Amino acid sequence: MAAKKLTCLACAQVNRVPEERLAAAKCGTCGAKLITTKAVEIDFATLQKAARNDELPLVVDFWAPWCGPCKMMGPEFAKAAGALAGKARLVKVNTEAAPKAGQAYAIRGIPTMVRFEAGKEKKRQSGAMRAGDIVRWVG
Repeated sequence: MAAKKLTCLACAQVNRVPEERLAAAKCGTCGAKLITTKAVEIDFATLQKAARNDELPLVVDFWAPWCGPCKMMGPEFAKAAGALAGKARLVKVNTEAAPKAGQAYAIRGIPTMVRFEAGKEKKRQSGAMRAGDIVRWVG
């Protein structure tokens, strides 16, 4: 029975979850669902912890509220989060509210998506994308 480590996106607690219970898994500390069908807004500290610890791919949309392409991609990223539920977790980081995140991950333009897996950056893509393209990109 293999287990996966997942960081709670609500309280940043690392949880170990048996793979067969991933879909219904809740945080042992705060009770929040660990797998959702929505893209979740997280802060810089939670991003660092999840990118380092999570054993399910973590796809981060670095964005800002003033960015036109970011606004266009927002609903598409949300659709992709639903399509990828259980295969990857999609999160959003507002680079205006968390400028350290943009600096730490060398974000040069937004929107930029970064896929983390097993503590490492696996790939990145800049520019707005449609939901189907995001799902294919995440792979």
